[in-house]
Amino acid sequence: MPPDLIIRPLRAADRAGWTQLWKAYLAFYETDLPVATYDLTFARNMNPDHTAQQCLVAEWNGQLVGLVHFIFHAHNWHEQDVIYLQDLYADPSVRGQGVGRKLIEAVYAAADAAGCPSVYWTTQEFNYQGRMLYDRIGTKTPFIKYQR
Repeated sequence: MPPDLIIRPLRAADRAGWTQLWKAYLAFYETDLPVATYDLTFARNMNPDHTAQQCLVAEWNGQLVGLVHFIFHAHNWHEQDVIYLQDLYADPSVRGQGVGRKLIEAVYAAADAAGCPSVYWTTQEFNYQGRMLYDRIGTKTPFIKYQR
C-alpha cells in the first residue's frame, strides 16, 4: 500500500479530482451521467444535513486516487440502519496496492461507529479484479439482483 495513503471524507476542494474518479468508475461500467447528476451527488455529499449519503476518498501525495460512496438506510430486518456501499473505485495506477481494501475498511469503521450491523454491495460478474478483493474482505451471498 502507498505509505502516505490517507482515507478521509470528501471536501469541497476535491470536486475536480472526485469528478475525474467517478467518471472513470462509470466508464468502467459503460455508463455516463448528465452533469446535473454529478452536481447533485457532489452537493449531497457536501451537505452536512444530508448524512445518509457519504463519500470517502483516498489521497496519496496530494492526489485523489480512489473513492467510495455509501448510503445509510433503514432495513426491515434490523432495528439499526445498514450501509449500501454503492460505488468503489481505485485509479488503475494504484490498483493492487490496498487502496480498495482501505476504502472498504473505512466504510466498515463508519458502520461500526454508527452501530450498523451490515455493509453490503453488488458488482458485475465481469469485475474479476474487484471480486478478488471482495472475496477476501466480504462474504459472497447467494442473492441475485433484479431491477425495474
